[in-house]
Amino acid sequence: MDELHDLQTTMDAVLKLQREQGYAQSTLKLHQGVYHGLLKFMQANNYTSLNEIVGLEFVRNRTGTTMEGFYGRGDQKTNAYMKPVQNLLVYMKTGSLSYYMRSKLSDFQSPEGFEEEYLLFQDACEERHYAKATIISNNQVLHKFLNFLDEENVSESLGITPSHVTKFLGRYSTAKPKYVATVLYVMRNYLSFLYKQDFTKDDLSRSLPKVRIMRNAFIPYSWNTEDVKKLLGAVDRADPKGKRDYAILLMVVRLGLRVSDIRGLKLPSLNWNRKTITLTMQKTKRPIELPLLDDIGWAVIDYLKNGRPQTPSDRVFVRHRAPFDAFGENESFQRDLHRYMVKARLDIPLDVHCGMHSLRSTLARNMLKTNASLPIIAETLGHQNINTTSIYLKIDITGLRRCALDPDEVAL
Repeated sequence: MDELHDLQTTMDAVLKLQREQGYAQSTLKLHQGVYHGLLKFMQANNYTSLNEIVGLEFVRNRTGTTMEGFYGRGDQKTNAYMKPVQNLLVYMKTGSLSYYMRSKLSDFQSPEGFEEEYLLFQDACEERHYAKATIISNNQVLHKFLNFLDEENVSESLGITPSHVTKFLGRYSTAKPKYVATVLYVMRNYLSFLYKQDFTKDDLSRSLPKVRIMRNAFIPYSWNTEDVKKLLGAVDRADPKGKRDYAILLMVVRLGLRVSDIRGLKLPSLNWNRKTITLTMQKTKRPIELPLLDDIGWAVIDYLKNGRPQTPSDRVFVRHRAPFDAFGENESFQRDLHRYMVKARLDIPLDVHCGMHSLRSTLARNMLKTNASLPIIAETLGHQNINTTSIYLKIDITGLRRCALDPDEVAL
């Protein structure tokens, strides 16, 4: 019983923390009810400690749903039990509680024979200062490769052959060329690492096919001015969340900020006296200073004074559902953008992706129309290479011919 008393104390601590983080009273009442039911269930079944297995058994007992772990999707009733139990387990493990999305997949467990080099490779990616989103994206390919090797009964890296690599790549025979190039990049990176760390005798990265994806092969979508106005007009600026979304959209449209930089933007980055925004870009790790334009400044002020929830977070933009914390690393604002596009009744082609990144190319086109030079546009968009900027400028071929490119500003 002492163990269950300690668990009750932990439950009270979680509810207290959620109350401080601004959770709705109805949510707190729901979670409290789940915790009460969990204690009764454990007492009736002589469980003295809570772990993932006990938690899942409780969820199955109350909902009739068998979940393999605290991942994947469940129906509304199942989710209502999964969330508070998972919160409790997270708090017991970490001593804290922050916002997270339940993963669609189980946590990756490397096949035993590859675990050492897999973990070392993760450390190497951290040391190379890869962005977290990049590591997550690359790992999606790497996890599939390691599971494939396990299915092929390959027990260690020394057993990997060019035939295994070719067979794995065959799974992407119908994928788009750009994604195939990403897969090859990840494979080349990992196989080269294995060779340099003496996990393989041969450099298997040399067996990978050479696929050249021309930098100018893909023309990014850009918005016309009228559609941008309709999009901004669809935002409810009287709503607290609308105030946030409007300021975010303005920063992308007017300054070309990447979503990753908006997610990480901190209050000290805004210099109101100098009217500047100073930050270190997440993708390139380079510092950049941008003007805090009047319309953006007033939109941010309106949000900070009249829309932003009370929160200890130092991020400018935060979640509007408890806990009122920073956005997750993979938040792309795509869902909110799509909702505003539908509300504005925009006629967007079905065969193009119109995410927040497409608004950056719109800024590039607009700057081109004002005869801005390539180096200036590159600096504004935060590009390290002018060739990257030229991809965006393909959206206005006529304007590109007029672009004033100063040879003295470009290192050949």
